[in-house]
Amino acid sequence: MIGLQTLADPSDTWEIVETIGKGTYGKVYKVSNKKDGSQAAVKVLDPISDVDEEIEAEYSILQSLSNHPNVVQFYGIYYKADLKAGGQLWLVLELCNGGSVTDLVRGLLKRGHCMDEALIAYILYGALLGLQHLHNNRIIHRDVKGNNILLTTEGGIKLVDFGVSAQLTNTRLRRNTSVGTPFWMAPEVIACDQQFDYSYDIRCDVWSLGITAIELGDGEPPMSDLHPVKALYKIPRNPPPTLLQPDKWCRGFNHFISQCLIKDFERRPSVTHLLEHPFIKQAHGKDITLQKQLAHLIETQQQDGSVEKTRHERLCTRKRHHLRASEEGGQDMTDDLVSLEFLDEETIIYHLQKRYSELQVYTYVGDILIALNPFQDLNIYSPEFSKLYHGVKRCSNPPHIFATADAAYQGMVTFSKDQCIIISGESGAGKTESAHLIVQHLTYLGKANNRVLREKILQVNPLVEAFGNACTAINDNSSRFGKYLEMKFTPTGAVMGAKISEYLLEKSRVIQQAVREKSFHIFYYIYAGLYHQKQLAEYKLPENKPPRYIANEEGNIMQDIITNSLYREQFEAIQHCFRSIGFTDEEVHSVYRVLAGILNIGNIEFAAISSKHQTDKSEVPDAEALENTSTLLGIGSEELQEALTSHCVVTRGETIVRTNTVDKAADVRDAMSKALYGRLFSWIVNQINTLLQPDKSICDAESGMNVGILDIFGFENFKKNSFEQLCINIANEQIQFYFNQHIFALEQAEYQNEEIDAALVEYEDNRPLLDMFLQKPMGLLSLLDEESRFPQATDQTLVDKVEDNLRSKYFWRPKGIELCFGIQHYAGKVLYDAYGFLEKNRDTLPADVVVVLRTSENVLLQQLFCSPLTKTGNLAQSRVRITAASRSLPPQLTPGRIKIDTMEIMRHPEETTNMKRQTVASYFRYSLMDLLSKMVVGQPHFVRCIKPNDDRQAQMFCQERVQVQLRYTGILETIRIRGQGYSHRILFEEFVQRYYYLAFRAHETPSATRESCIAILQKARLDKWVLGKTKVFLKYYQVEQLNLLLREVIGRVVVLQAYTKGWLGARRYKKARARRRKSAVVIQSGQLDPSHIEPSLTCKQLKKLKPCYNHTFVQLKCFAKIAAQLHFCI
Repeated sequence: MIGLQTLADPSDTWEIVETIGKGTYGKVYKVSNKKDGSQAAVKVLDPISDVDEEIEAEYSILQSLSNHPNVVQFYGIYYKADLKAGGQLWLVLELCNGGSVTDLVRGLLKRGHCMDEALIAYILYGALLGLQHLHNNRIIHRDVKGNNILLTTEGGIKLVDFGVSAQLTNTRLRRNTSVGTPFWMAPEVIACDQQFDYSYDIRCDVWSLGITAIELGDGEPPMSDLHPVKALYKIPRNPPPTLLQPDKWCRGFNHFISQCLIKDFERRPSVTHLLEHPFIKQAHGKDITLQKQLAHLIETQQQDGSVEKTRHERLCTRKRHHLRASEEGGQDMTDDLVSLEFLDEETIIYHLQKRYSELQVYTYVGDILIALNPFQDLNIYSPEFSKLYHGVKRCSNPPHIFATADAAYQGMVTFSKDQCIIISGESGAGKTESAHLIVQHLTYLGKANNRVLREKILQVNPLVEAFGNACTAINDNSSRFGKYLEMKFTPTGAVMGAKISEYLLEKSRVIQQAVREKSFHIFYYIYAGLYHQKQLAEYKLPENKPPRYIANEEGNIMQDIITNSLYREQFEAIQHCFRSIGFTDEEVHSVYRVLAGILNIGNIEFAAISSKHQTDKSEVPDAEALENTSTLLGIGSEELQEALTSHCVVTRGETIVRTNTVDKAADVRDAMSKALYGRLFSWIVNQINTLLQPDKSICDAESGMNVGILDIFGFENFKKNSFEQLCINIANEQIQFYFNQHIFALEQAEYQNEEIDAALVEYEDNRPLLDMFLQKPMGLLSLLDEESRFPQATDQTLVDKVEDNLRSKYFWRPKGIELCFGIQHYAGKVLYDAYGFLEKNRDTLPADVVVVLRTSENVLLQQLFCSPLTKTGNLAQSRVRITAASRSLPPQLTPGRIKIDTMEIMRHPEETTNMKRQTVASYFRYSLMDLLSKMVVGQPHFVRCIKPNDDRQAQMFCQERVQVQLRYTGILETIRIRGQGYSHRILFEEFVQRYYYLAFRAHETPSATRESCIAILQKARLDKWVLGKTKVFLKYYQVEQLNLLLREVIGRVVVLQAYTKGWLGARRYKKARARRRKSAVVIQSGQLDPSHIEPSLTCKQLKKLKPCYNHTFVQLKCFAKIAAQLHFCI
């Protein structure tokens, strides 16, 4: 690894002469050697304080392999430290004054000429020799293209840019990462982004060279008129490309290209074979002649000034002629539905379906993103695409989830304001994957100096989803909890930490799953992983028969666990997540033991026994599962059995032990399993937050900023819907209400307050429905809590009470079904089965079980049950001190053994006295409040995920299903208000303070008046804006335009400041150097005989020399001594 502090400062050796161009990671300059005057090129990388993989790869290759005439020479690496702006890494390379072959061929085409075939053969010959040198040393270039083949003024051919090159080892002769520039990428490289088991070898460079050969003939690579996304889609599917006019070129050139572009890379020739191709062999022996001919052509081009400078980027933006073509094509493929002239459901669905068929799964509705689930892997999420969606105009690229992440990031950095990205949609619409991609892009945009931190943040989602997601009937990776991830950034935009808030985990899934559904992923991952590691016996898990909690009706779950390689791979991935984030081996081991303990708890069975005095007593007939559980959890088996089969009550100061029936014991067992899993999940989240909390030495919490990402369970409507579905759907009602408030209600209220003449848009307001659920004391959740307090209440009495008290058009009772009621949600009608509602809402855990678990020898288990729950039902972050007494207290001696919630076991500073006997509904209400309090702080960005079909089939678009989702999400109304309205409303004072640079001088302080705002808007040449009484009203796209203009102006100011500071610094340096020389003459003269010195310096003149010596005490003494010797006084 490169140690930045060990590198030399380039200022001592090199001096920048001029700017040559801009590369992928920074600018390229021409530099001059201060010692011998020789010239070179330097790639100055953007401010960094850590070295990433691509830089290290390029440095390693340049250092070891640049001793070849067709590979650019490497002169050294330097580091220029700058604590304020960030250090700069300098890669000093051979100067190739002739430009790139792309520049050369485009210059010729501009003058109406084509490059001579002999010269093309010579250039390809040089490139092949360079590639042969790399391949012989087991290096794949992976980014061969015209811009990376540079020319010297003497006609030399040089390969450059090894940032994405890959080293092959003896054990790994193929690669499986998709990198490169889209138009030049080989089909097998593209496939690696879609098929994880796919790989490629050095012959991918041969394909890229074949595309480069076409570029030398036609001036552009094939499909350059397409956007890179489409090119990546078409390259593997289309036949190999050819020259635009093959007949214009010789058969040898056409055959060479066809050999390079064989799609099956196993049949594609190597560079060694291609060096013997007849077209290339014509350059053999004519090297000197062709080199002189090429040098003369370069000289002619440079004199004529016809060389076109091109950007040397690995991913190009859309070509201008492509933009014009799409505009001329009318509304066939619009990126933004707001731009449609005619609006109705059919038109919207037509556009979405057409885009979906072209794999354009993202579409804008103003500043809102619609994301259709493609149900297949798309190769549009690589780092190259992250570079494409980084601080550019939104219209420069097709709609993308990265564009939404970039908008949030730029808004945070520009306005120093927290942002919030709300991802919504029904289950299976792609919300979780969208959240992954947003985190991925934000991590890229906020590149932290600490590479380990970036890796930790990227591992958070996979870890919590393994514990919080499960397979349902409609979604193989359904979120069974609500997650709000806050990514924390410094004021300059560098990511410095993260925090997760989790809400309402579906704990009941641990003990029971519906038909065709599974428990949480982690149970299957750990079972498969331990099976293949031969560790099932250590965790008391059987190899043949599955534990009851994960067994399915078909009886094939064990076979699935053993044979499905995905489970084993995911177990290894989870282990990597734990290590990367910072969990210790001991903690991970404890987590596995708790999970295995839960599976063993489910195998504990009870039988009824009768005696003279009791007929409803239960016992554990088979002690194996009980012993296994006790061993794994570190508790006594007798104490555990007693806690499961009996409970204590206190009557008039006397403790009475009462036995549990078989059904009651089973309920206690299941309650214990749910509590264990719920608290374990909360503990993992708390540990992640502790390990990822920002370093206070980097930035304090007050000055930092957040981008929050909400990924919550989607709206659900199954054949059988229970209490869990009710909570999930209420949460989605709340998210829909927040969307309506922000998009419709608040905006239209602003129009009225500011007296703006804007047409009002009608929308479906779900506030009455939300009140029916949440209002006190007669809302549905309040009635549920009230009924839960009555010991004799049943699910039937609950349904009757709800029917008697809810007078709403959104509620109904179906005839002929007792335990059932229906709700008309914003997303449609849902029928709920009320069986088990009261028990699930109470979610009680006997104190006897809590006390037993506190006696555990497992430190983790002690923490889980010695820390109380917060208002949202999660484990409190701070740890409670565990005393020896609390661990050793036997259950039968515990005072006050009555059946209570665990909230009553301990009090905690975060809790209040009215939090006793909290129900799931109460936790849920607090969770919604907590979630909304986080969301309202930030500027919201919305992603609406749409499920195109219920069969999870790629390229299948069901118009009816999409239409239903568009209706209940209010997309048609959203399009109207985004087209007619003004989504950005900014106070005059804030607007002038933010944008006054655009119309006023830097030293001016314009007043916050209408006139100042008008001056700024007119200077920016914006139209269709409106001024209210106190605010500027802008269209959704105008703020982006203003920000880009402001960034451009500030960029110019920074450049001017840099040049001015440089000039002032150089002048100060020259003055200081002159003073030092003069001072040195005076001091040296002190060594001569005083009688030969002409006393020409006066005391006053000598005093002027003092500042040159920093005035330290020692220096002043030396000065006094020298002056005394010279017979002067100070």
